[in-house]
Amino acid sequence: MYAFEIERPASIADAASAMKTDEAQALGGGQTLIPTLKQRLAMPSVLVSLTGIGEMKGVCMSDAGEVCIGGATTHATVAREAAAHYPGLAGLASRIGDPAVRNRGTIGGSLANNDPAACYPAAALGSGATIITNSRSIAADDYFQGMFTTALEEGEIITEVRFPVPEKSHYQKFVQPASRFALVGVFVAKYADGVRVAVTGASEEGVHRWTEAENALSGNFSADAISELSVSADGMISDLHGSPEYRAHLVKVMTGRAVSAAS
Repeated sequence: MYAFEIERPASIADAASAMKTDEAQALGGGQTLIPTLKQRLAMPSVLVSLTGIGEMKGVCMSDAGEVCIGGATTHATVAREAAAHYPGLAGLASRIGDPAVRNRGTIGGSLANNDPAACYPAAALGSGATIITNSRSIAADDYFQGMFTTALEEGEIITEVRFPVPEKSHYQKFVQPASRFALVGVFVAKYADGVRVAVTGASEEGVHRWTEAENALSGNFSADAISELSVSADGMISDLHGSPEYRAHLVKVMTGRAVSAAS
């Protein structure tokens, strides 16, 4: 580790002000950032902790019927407090990492980092969520822009995430046992106007939608609807845990399981 200053703002306005310097880095639960600092892959001179901002914590329902989650809300809190409103999302949160990670990591930190194998990006994209920052609202379809890349600008902070509640939903994750990340994860959500299918852990482009499955499932929400579909291995991640072909196979398998569980 190396020497740095830490700011502990008590409001979103104070946090935004502290982030105006080029030397500052926002700190949520620190589950990714702290190991990165230890390896000196990032070396900000100022960390702006978001964990003391009360207005960025908690789960509630909006008048529009959306589940609204503060950016500094931990995974464990989402798993507990979203269960009555959005079981598919709560189930996803309950399986992130281990208890230590779930009680420290935050939804805002996960979405800001946008790890290509993280779970929350699949939930946000699969739900058609809206990411709220200290300066604007960003649709999930516009927010995710590739591995570790998002639409966030310098100094921008995720203050809230709003999830439209589907009729049915489920998340299936094929776990990489050492990291607890998704080797492949699929979030399926059925809305009145159609089905959304978001895939994480599989592709070099990061989280993405499987539109062919969405079209098939919108007409027939059953695992049989995707039985004739195939997933190309082109652009899939290849590493010691799985080949591109294996990951392509898992995308279809996890999608079918998610649909069956949601039904």
